Amino acid sequence: MFPAASLLAFSLLATVYGQQVGTLTAEVHPRLTVQQCTSANNCQTQQHTVVLDSNWRWLHATGSSTNCYTGNTWDASLCPDPVTCANNCALDGADYAGTYGITTNGNALTLKFVTQGPYSKNIGSRVYLMAQDDANYQMFNLKNQEFTFDVDMSNLPCGLNGALYFVEMDADGGKSRFPANKAGAKYGTGYCDTQCPQDIKFINGEANILGWEGSPSDPNAGSGQYGTCCNEMDVWEANMNGAAVTPHVCSVQGQTRCEGTQCGAGDERYDGLCDKDGCDFNSFRMGDQTFLGPGKTVNTNQKFTVVTQFLTNNNQTSGTLSEIRRLYVQNGKVIANSKTNIPGLGTFDSITDAFCNAQKQVFGDTNTFEQLGGLAQMGNAFQQGMALVMSIWDDHAANMLWLDSDYPTDVPATNPGVARGPCPANSGIPATIETSEASASVTFSNIKFGPIGSTY
Repeated sequence: MFPAASLLAFSLLATVYGQQVGTLTAEVHPRLTVQQCTSANNCQTQQHTVVLDSNWRWLHATGSSTNCYTGNTWDASLCPDPVTCANNCALDGADYAGTYGITTNGNALTLKFVTQGPYSKNIGSRVYLMAQDDANYQMFNLKNQEFTFDVDMSNLPCGLNGALYFVEMDADGGKSRFPANKAGAKYGTGYCDTQCPQDIKFINGEANILGWEGSPSDPNAGSGQYGTCCNEMDVWEANMNGAAVTPHVCSVQGQTRCEGTQCGAGDERYDGLCDKDGCDFNSFRMGDQTFLGPGKTVNTNQKFTVVTQFLTNNNQTSGTLSEIRRLYVQNGKVIANSKTNIPGLGTFDSITDAFCNAQKQVFGDTNTFEQLGGLAQMGNAFQQGMALVMSIWDDHAANMLWLDSDYPTDVPATNPGVARGPCPANSGIPATIETSEASASVTFSNIKFGPIGSTY
């Protein structure tokens, strides 16, 4: 993720957060099939489920329906300190379709942007692919492998992000490392990413209430003293007007709680544990403005297939990650990735350390990706195992301009790397699109993974 202002602010109305297990609503994970391939045309269907992130769930007192968190304020009597709050408050089950707009059908997952229920209005969602049990996330090591999915984002306009990515979470959601976390992966706990988000309500099994301040732009979000950091591989961040594939790395391995400068907030963006910018390949930003979008070479008015290959230096799963390649399939045609067309950048059509270093130099960007280990560190994270995340969200920090418009907004759009998409500079304002684009959605389907060349 790349919101440059501060933290990821996923919006949520009338729903809250926690670590104990509530019993007022049954937790039933929606089913989703995926395929594991061993060679071309040889793929086996697996039965999996998805789970809603704990940050979206109703949090109430254990043994009653009293809210522990309302709007962007904690209940001081139930939550006088981080440990007591974790003991007093319970995460409950979710009505996936009715409250959150999350539905599955065979191999397809659809996420709605705004869901208006009888008592609440929900904005966005984030889900994880579960292992073939109810207690752990499915963990992926994609070194010398490829990962493929279909996406329909024809109903995903400017300012929104339908994201599919991997983060280095604990397989059990942190349940074994942090005994105060009674809920675990079954209730979507343990999130982390390279933005070291400080809006996560429970980190390491404790409530993030110290120093908690409500968001000035989101009446239902805030941030606390701590953030939660880990390596992140953004396979797909996109709407119908733009898309980016971006590895991000950290100086730490696995989910790590940060504080102060470690979190890299604000002016300390480049001093923290993680590389918040990442090394992105966005075709529009790289100089080909005709490649992806409505009616373009990859036509976002229709469903298409996204293939991402993670190549190693020795073509073995034991090797060092050295290249990330991208191609597309649409209407039976394989479409090679676009090539860079930026003066002074050279010609690249994949992510390598050489591409990242050249891009950072030409664009004048800080190269924390290289400083924190580059692609080799991304490969180390896959070696540890990474969880699959799918989400739909709007951006209270930067209006998603970093993905689909000109960004930063205080420099000429003609500067190399500033033009990232065709959306207007005044687009993506959450207060506007949460009403005007309430019916937006994204559908991910036909997920496959396996050796290079086996999934498409």
